[in-house]
Amino acid sequence: MPNRCLYTASFHEFIGTAPLAILGALHNNYHGDALTTTDDAWMGEIELLQQVLEPWKDEKSQIIFEYDIPRLGKRIDVVLLLRGIIFCLEFKVGQKDALQADVEQVMDYALDLKNFHRFSHDRVIVPILIPTNYKKATTVFQPSVYDDEIYNTLITGGEKLQELLIKVLEHAGANAEAEVIENWVISPYTPTPTIIEAARTLYENHSVEEITRHEADKVSTDTTINYLLQIIQQSKENKQKSICFVTGVPGAGKTLVGLDVAIKQTYKDGELDKENGAVYLSGNGPLVAVLTEALAKDNQMKCRERGERKNLSDSRREVSEFIQIIHRYRDNMLAKIKNPVENGIVEIDPEKAVKQVATGYGEVEHVAIFDEAQRSWTHQRIANYLKRGGTYGNKLKVPNFPMSEAEFLIWSLDQREDWAVIICLVGGGQEINTGEAGIAEWIKALNKSFKHWDIYISDKLTDPEYAEGQVNEMLKENPRVTFVDSLHLAVSLRSFRAETLSSFVHSLLSFSQDAASLYQDVSRRNYPIVLTRDMDKARAWLRKMARGTQQTGILVTKVAARFKPLAVNILAQGDENAVHWFLEDKTDIRSSNYLEDAATEIQVQGLELDYACVLWDADMRCNDKQWSYFKFNGKNKWNPENNVENQKYMLNAYRVLLTRARQGIVICVPTGNNRMTADGFPEDPTRIPEYYDGTYEYLKSLGLKELE
Repeated sequence: MPNRCLYTASFHEFIGTAPLAILGALHNNYHGDALTTTDDAWMGEIELLQQVLEPWKDEKSQIIFEYDIPRLGKRIDVVLLLRGIIFCLEFKVGQKDALQADVEQVMDYALDLKNFHRFSHDRVIVPILIPTNYKKATTVFQPSVYDDEIYNTLITGGEKLQELLIKVLEHAGANAEAEVIENWVISPYTPTPTIIEAARTLYENHSVEEITRHEADKVSTDTTINYLLQIIQQSKENKQKSICFVTGVPGAGKTLVGLDVAIKQTYKDGELDKENGAVYLSGNGPLVAVLTEALAKDNQMKCRERGERKNLSDSRREVSEFIQIIHRYRDNMLAKIKNPVENGIVEIDPEKAVKQVATGYGEVEHVAIFDEAQRSWTHQRIANYLKRGGTYGNKLKVPNFPMSEAEFLIWSLDQREDWAVIICLVGGGQEINTGEAGIAEWIKALNKSFKHWDIYISDKLTDPEYAEGQVNEMLKENPRVTFVDSLHLAVSLRSFRAETLSSFVHSLLSFSQDAASLYQDVSRRNYPIVLTRDMDKARAWLRKMARGTQQTGILVTKVAARFKPLAVNILAQGDENAVHWFLEDKTDIRSSNYLEDAATEIQVQGLELDYACVLWDADMRCNDKQWSYFKFNGKNKWNPENNVENQKYMLNAYRVLLTRARQGIVICVPTGNNRMTADGFPEDPTRIPEYYDGTYEYLKSLGLKELE
């Protein structure tokens, strides 16, 4: 069977082969039962192309049917390699109209090849949509304005396809003596999926190797996953309790690692293995909601394609078996304890729980994966929360609760009689809400109360984003610590164009001297970070940059307050709003692509866009290379924020926003309102230009290109 496609041949061999023989080859290499409509479509493509390609049958050439695009989980109908040019053909057999969704689909294929297919990086790529009964053809065509040698999508009916190919070859100045691109079909493929794409693929029981940049230099997600699975197996065999800390730069693949381990541990050979299963937990409500809905819809769609009846509610329930909100898991354990807590000791109440041989009083899963573990709550926050009664699960009131959330979660797994593993996925400098404890709280709990747990952690956590750089110091007296390099993910997968983006953002926010040089490095890698003071220009830039189904959106901090004058609405809280913002397409006004609703760091942490506008408000202002922090009183005034802890959260909010985009960022720093009333007072005292000017000048001083 041909690698990554169903059929490939030279034009000469293809034209000289009987159509039924080619159809038979497609059938033989196809996994599953081809429908009659598929047969009809294939036969229509074969017969048309045998006529269309006749002028080039004696040239060096190659035709490829059904070429696999792993990241998108789809196949390109036909790829033509001719005179050094790559043609992506998407057929709509029997269709007479060109639909926007179809145009975006074939452009997605072209972008995917350009960005991730190693032997296509430096080639001209021409996407062509072919509704076979379409009566016209594109007459004006040109390479795109992005200087990446991808033509804007061309459209033609079957009758005019040959004529269009001739014109494109002439326009591109293609050399008739050009060699066929050697080994194009088996080219290394180095995709960096969005977290939603990755989760979908993982959920279909693919391996992470198929969807990550495992061939790229320095990318260690595979090594990390294998090490974690090894610790799980070792803990099981030795009946030991272990905790692993996976840390990394924003976008390095921590969530992907966690999902992969959860699925590998829970589904063995395609079968659910609850006995040794894992649960993926996150305190990030929007992330859980978006992933659950995306996976549920995808699961339902695939079931229907197989002829199976399945309700969306059933798919949601199935997905929620292993992706859960952390607070519900926590509250389920709280329901088992003696209440009120006496003498500062949390104990199981035998009247509220049944003890089992292996599980003890713990939950069913042996392995708990806590995503964004740095956001676990401090003792004060969870104690106050439980004092007044929770809102997520059982709404229990637990006065005098003595633990931090991290300590209680370890305690929960410690209730198992046999073995348990906790995997904490920790982002440095990602604490963004009052009462989020960071990695330090987990380490304090282990040192104080769980000295029998083995600890696995990277020895590279010296940056101030991780417990003020004191991680190693905090653990140096603990004899059960193993330092492991592969548990720190240092390379960003999200920003595949600029692996130094997180370093640049760190330097920008900390006023480091290398910020300007890091910006130049990011720019050289074709990751644009541009600056504007005009929101209309920012929107126009986003719309110009995004092609195919690439996603755009506006981002603001939750403290941001004065964007109504810029016709920007802050996305309402509630996980359902985040689901619509991320998952709806360009035809739905609730979609991020409409550039009307702006999401906050709370709604986008752990998720990503292709291109983003970070709208910078007066909450964090630059003055003489220092940040000043302010919160709006809701009426007429910005008040200084002097609480050091709150300042940290505000700084981290911008760190999160500036690392959400995979392919480019526009930063909009408004000009404010410089108009005065007739009496000589500012027309809008909440948007005085000086609130914004210092930030704009600082960003400009780093070399950020300003939109014209």
